Amino acid sequence: MHRRVISPCKEGCRWFDSTGDTMDPINDKELEKLKALNNQHVIDIMNEYVSLLKPEKVTVITDDDEDIAYVRQRAIDLGEEIPLKMEGHTVHYDGYHDQARDKGNTKVLITEDMEMSERINSMEREAGLKEVLGIMDGAMKGKEAIVRFFALGPTNSEFTICAMQITDSLYVAHSEDILYRKGYEEFKKLEGKDDFFLFVHSAGELDGVVTKNVDKRRIYVDLLENRVLTVNNQYAGNSLGLKKLALRLAIYKANQEAWLTEHMFVMGIHPPGKDRVTYFTGAYPSACGKTSTAMIPGQTIIGDDIAYMREKSGKAHAVNIEQGLFGIIRDVNPEDDPVIYEALNTPKELIFSNVLVKDGVPYWLGMGKETPKEGMNHSGKDWHEGKKDASGKEIPLAHPNARYTVRIRELENADPRADDPEGVPVGAILYGGRDSDTNVPVFQSLNWKHGVFIGATIESETTSATLGKEGVRKSSPMANMDFLVVPLGKYLDNHRKFGEGLEDCPLVFATNYFLKDEKGNYYNKKVDKKIWVIWAEGRVHGDYGAIETPVGFLPKLDDLQALFKDVFDREYTKEEYVAQFSLRTDKLLEKLDRMEEIYKEEPNIPQFFWDILASQRKSLQALQEEHGKALISPLSF
Repeated sequence: MHRRVISPCKEGCRWFDSTGDTMDPINDKELEKLKALNNQHVIDIMNEYVSLLKPEKVTVITDDDEDIAYVRQRAIDLGEEIPLKMEGHTVHYDGYHDQARDKGNTKVLITEDMEMSERINSMEREAGLKEVLGIMDGAMKGKEAIVRFFALGPTNSEFTICAMQITDSLYVAHSEDILYRKGYEEFKKLEGKDDFFLFVHSAGELDGVVTKNVDKRRIYVDLLENRVLTVNNQYAGNSLGLKKLALRLAIYKANQEAWLTEHMFVMGIHPPGKDRVTYFTGAYPSACGKTSTAMIPGQTIIGDDIAYMREKSGKAHAVNIEQGLFGIIRDVNPEDDPVIYEALNTPKELIFSNVLVKDGVPYWLGMGKETPKEGMNHSGKDWHEGKKDASGKEIPLAHPNARYTVRIRELENADPRADDPEGVPVGAILYGGRDSDTNVPVFQSLNWKHGVFIGATIESETTSATLGKEGVRKSSPMANMDFLVVPLGKYLDNHRKFGEGLEDCPLVFATNYFLKDEKGNYYNKKVDKKIWVIWAEGRVHGDYGAIETPVGFLPKLDDLQALFKDVFDREYTKEEYVAQFSLRTDKLLEKLDRMEEIYKEEPNIPQFFWDILASQRKSLQALQEEHGKALISPLSF
């Protein structure tokens, strides 16, 4: 990798703007912190972006506690975060129109010779750089630039990638302290190499403490220089370079190097009555139960969002690149999510975003208790029930995509191997979506290639976690389509090769927590996901049999009845089982048709995908003919 430099560092690293005039935003103390890394690439980057962004001051943050404490206090001093009543808790508000990932303005910069799926939002590289660098010119005037160094993954690990971030948002910098491991000392281990990711962010011109020019919001991913340039935004999904933006860079890197970067949680499953833990990864699109699965009571969590996966000793091993959670807070309540709810209501360093605050106490949608009729929220200090925005839309008490940011190690269910530099062995992979009428609650793939097919055909109904209309059914291969920066065919075939190259391959399961009856009522209780994952864990160890069907292996009734009785002391009836686990062959065939339409537009989709699709279609049609109906009971097999 070769990084472009606007102007060389001159005269002992004095900083110069494009006219040659000297700039002194960085003092000798901060400069010494940079020099201590012994990495000229870092110095060149600083010269480039100080010249471009023109901050009034530059502060370099090391791994020292004093530096890190400075970030949190400055976020409060500047009003980017407001202290709440409970010790350690603060609240941050993004602008009213800056509340979710901006897919339209998140673009991958490509050259003519770079293959890319048409479904990936891309732009010609030089034109994109000219545009975004033009917008960023002078974006930090009058502001302080914070320079950060982090490790994406455990320290002292072959999995880990170093990351450098420059931002003028203290909220962003503070969030990263909670979410990521310290990396200043890790940078020293690079021994001067440029093998790291770079993220440059500016909130741009401010209206009070929020971004003003959201119409010029840009999030551009430059694969050739392992960097992301993002401006005129504050919402963490657009501004925290190390999260979904780093995911794109790592996907590109992994797919050139034969390992996997996935939009997955990593968790430990602890089956009742057995002295063992089995590690699962799982990919779910936003607001489809990903975090709540990783936080199932009685289980342990390593991470809820992004995993790096490599082969070690013939098995897949995974690490969480983060050390914290940036979770959707909507519907977190003491009954459905007791661990998270407890964490949100005890003293610790924790950032709420875009929730309602009344008398220093946060409230959110679906929290399971009575909420105030007025207070401060993402629309301002004067929110009241019935308040409408400029377009006449009623403003809810908290944003549907409101979030919390907390360290995993401060949760009671943190797994003891969360920071293991070797990662954890992966026994199984879960794939899930938001599906109201097609898939059963849980089933197992027939083999590894079929598991890749299951991941490739994830569908989900859209939610408030992304900008745009809700309730639209969308395809999201491996829950990763929004972040892919390689051709989809290559991505799927690399998955196939990865699994087939293992001596002990993870089992693959699909879950669906959102199946509804004809009246629109959910068949499952939210807590039932615990049963589905414990059944899957038992399958890894051969504890349970299964029913083979064209779409995969289904649980047996007596196994589920025993699990519901053992875990919840609840009767699980045959009627419930038949309603939930019958194959809806008409809906399954419709889904195959949708997948065929989508994938035939993609070049070089591997043949195994088409073979599985054709085989499933033939088998489902044969089932319909044999039974003379579309709804096939699991008891029929």
